[in-house]
Amino acid sequence: MNSRTYKGGLKRLEPSLYEGISYVHWTMSLKNQATGWLNDRHHAALKAICQHALAREFMCCPAYCLMPDHGHFLFLGYDGRTNQRSAVRWMRREWNELLSPLILQHQPFDHLLREKDRSRDAFADVAGYILRNAERAGWSRIGENGPMQVRCFPDTQS
Repeated sequence: MNSRTYKGGLKRLEPSLYEGISYVHWTMSLKNQATGWLNDRHHAALKAICQHALAREFMCCPAYCLMPDHGHFLFLGYDGRTNQRSAVRWMRREWNELLSPLILQHQPFDHLLREKDRSRDAFADVAGYILRNAERAGWSRIGENGPMQVRCFPDTQS
């Protein structure tokens, strides 16, 4: 382990791996698997929060899926100034305000896509995994009472 003292929670990789050109699949879950928050109005507000976080940290989101108790986001840093951890920290703070009185779990889960995971086929597999999340969970319809699913920013489906 590096010189930083481990204090519990999910272990993080070196901060530099979340900076610059970086590909990370983030999963953010609600505390106690809370549900009841996901509707069109919340989705629109969260999308605005996410777009703001992406713009301020030079990132894009080619795939995301919101489920009743969590969300998956594939964030790509495309500039040397990108800092994904900073963007996610800001986004989660804003999302928690939107969710109140519900709250996100203490830490998001992240999967850093290494060089081998960035090939066309491997990247498509990760994006496909995210986009098919609702289908795998057995949701047959998308809408007010089911998961909201959009493929990219800006939203080309609205």
